[in-house]
Amino acid sequence: MQDNKIPRRRFLQFAAGATAAPFVSRSGLADTYPSRPVHLIVGFSPGSASDINARLVAQWLSERLGQQFVVENRSGAGGNIASDYVVRAQPDGYTLLYASTAIAINTTLYEGKLTFDVLRDLAPVAGVVRTPVVMEVNADLPVKSVPEFIAYAKANSSNANVATVGSGSLQHLCGIYFNMATGLDMVPVHYRGAAPAITDLMAGRVQVMFDVLVSSISYIKGGRLRALAVSPAVQVVLPGVPTISQSVPGFEAFGWQGVCTPTKTPPEIVERLNREINLILADANAKARLSELGGQPFGGAPAEFGKFIASETEKWGKVVRKADLKPG
Repeated sequence: MQDNKIPRRRFLQFAAGATAAPFVSRSGLADTYPSRPVHLIVGFSPGSASDINARLVAQWLSERLGQQFVVENRSGAGGNIASDYVVRAQPDGYTLLYASTAIAINTTLYEGKLTFDVLRDLAPVAGVVRTPVVMEVNADLPVKSVPEFIAYAKANSSNANVATVGSGSLQHLCGIYFNMATGLDMVPVHYRGAAPAITDLMAGRVQVMFDVLVSSISYIKGGRLRALAVSPAVQVVLPGVPTISQSVPGFEAFGWQGVCTPTKTPPEIVERLNREINLILADANAKARLSELGGQPFGGAPAEFGKFIASETEKWGKVVRKADLKPG
């Protein structure tokens, strides 16, 4: 793989250029876009956190822009199949990536094995949402707090498994960090998506999961899962639930999602999409819907989203290397 410093500079330069691009006249490209359906590519299965939020974004963009935004699930390889598909697509604004934390993790996890470079081949459009991570257990498990779970896991080491949505996923890395911080040796059990992982968690086949709140909130509110703690705090959705860092100092993790497009997409289109996404996120109804799912609106300029992705790539790269993690 090429030295990440060069792609990172190009990534931020493109984002800055997209931000600075003037809004074109009514006869310009931005005002005629989109003239046909747009495909929003999601790298994970239906029912996953990315899929749930992507469908909301697609609906809102369809309503605002008068063209259908179609969610297309291309799951596999931790989201890499979707990223590869988008970077190979025509850079015309009609194939977008609904990006998530996975693209930052995969840069290091799959180092030397990818056919693309996220920071070189994808252009940031806008962040959409940040979603807290919730530490959750089966409602029948006899623990009601993080310290109680740690004690349970130490006393039942052969029956303390942590569900993930795949090797190298954010959920997996959270479990690894929790093991390191607490001295536990929980075994990760990998699933192909959040839905089957949550199903087995509710059935008691696995004991705990660190999940992004959006894919678990309905089960928590319905009493089928118990939220032990969150990171960071979400008082509106889960009032009274403590943060993980209160019991495990320094534990901080959250999921995020946003829109990217191939790097050679015209800046006018990038700016148009960015503007529309920010207007959506400023809407009270959209804010309320995201809040119901445990999410917080992200937003901002392409340059800001680009810097954020670059910083997340660096942060999670350090974790992957420290754990000597390899793709499953």
